[in-house]
Amino acid sequence: MNYQNDLAFAKAQDAQDPLKEYRAQFYIPKVNGKDSFYFTGNSLGLQPKTARKFVEEEMKNWETLGVEGHFAKVKRPWMNYHKFSKEALAKIVGAKPIEVVTMNNLTVNLHLLMVSFYKPTATRFKVICEAGAFPSDQYTFETQLKFHGLNPDEALIELTPRKGEHTLRTEDILKTIAETGHELALILIGGLQYYTGQLFDMKSITEAGHKVGAIVGFDLAHAAGNVPLQLHDWNVDFATWCSYKYLNSGPGNVSGVFVNEKYANDPSLNRFAGWWGHDEKERFLMKKGFRPMSGADGWQLSNVNVISTAAHLASLEIYDKVGMEALRKKSLKLTGYLEFLMKELSQVADIFEILTPSNPEERGCQLSIFFHEDGRRLFEALSAAGVIADWREPNVIRVAPVPLYNTFEDIYQFAAILKDNL
Repeated sequence: MNYQNDLAFAKAQDAQDPLKEYRAQFYIPKVNGKDSFYFTGNSLGLQPKTARKFVEEEMKNWETLGVEGHFAKVKRPWMNYHKFSKEALAKIVGAKPIEVVTMNNLTVNLHLLMVSFYKPTATRFKVICEAGAFPSDQYTFETQLKFHGLNPDEALIELTPRKGEHTLRTEDILKTIAETGHELALILIGGLQYYTGQLFDMKSITEAGHKVGAIVGFDLAHAAGNVPLQLHDWNVDFATWCSYKYLNSGPGNVSGVFVNEKYANDPSLNRFAGWWGHDEKERFLMKKGFRPMSGADGWQLSNVNVISTAAHLASLEIYDKVGMEALRKKSLKLTGYLEFLMKELSQVADIFEILTPSNPEERGCQLSIFFHEDGRRLFEALSAAGVIADWREPNVIRVAPVPLYNTFEDIYQFAAILKDNL
């Protein structure tokens, strides 16, 4: 695409955008009485205008039906609430409905999945992750290894970029997997790295891990709803994600998990069980002896938080209408335009560099801009001018143009404001 650093160009692209109608379906926060330039969908997505309706429907059911809301003939009986997101989530992450379920929060799910899929032995006990993983992931790995009586300094292999580089090379990841070989029990990395914005080759990583006999899982917090995923076809063993970033479901809202169909009916897997994961045909018999439901449902602990999950369903309804293919097509254009403007700006003031890979296939919506000087001052100037972006130590501004509600004009204005403050 031939980009132009021109407001008329940005407006023209927005006018012909096939997804332009969806911006109006979200509330845009205001700064100084005007719509902000919101680029933090990678931390908290915007509120769909339908979310209040979905939540209010459940509030009304609670008001008028009480406990009978679990079984009443209403649009979404609470007893089956975890089932209503399955079809949409399966499309988003490239799975079968039996392989996905919404439950808990992301870090809880990381722990639960490691209970099942990290099975260290005296000879096969090592875990591969990316260096600088999100803190929750780091703490999960550390404490899980200690739980098994292992020293994280010995058991955890953290992949680091080559000297002078900011992101990992796929060949280096695959080489480390091959070299670790029979000692490798688990690969568990972020499918899309939160700090650099790098999208990993999950298909190749999964193949390499399985070749040496390891289990492969992914934290998809920054990938779900952002980039196309094919978890089933890639033969990924397990994954988890949150719903409040690109999936726009509200602060701290429910997580989701993927468990490959090949484990659907394997009761021998260790797991920390709860009654909502027990065979639903026998659940209310209240008997001893855990019998897991088939598929990902068997990892559930408790019944669904209906009120908050209602907001999740509102967002998933939008995703179901748009589809990941259309979102990815627009995302590539938006992020490409941001990169184009940043590269032009770097010629004016050589004080920053882009950490995120320039190859569009190795990134999602986000660009991470590293400032060699004045980063915090510029971030504060952007904020005062109505830009809501994201600061990460040290000296990085993360900018995420989300295709559901961001525009080319948003990006043009961001670059213009940044230039005025250099």
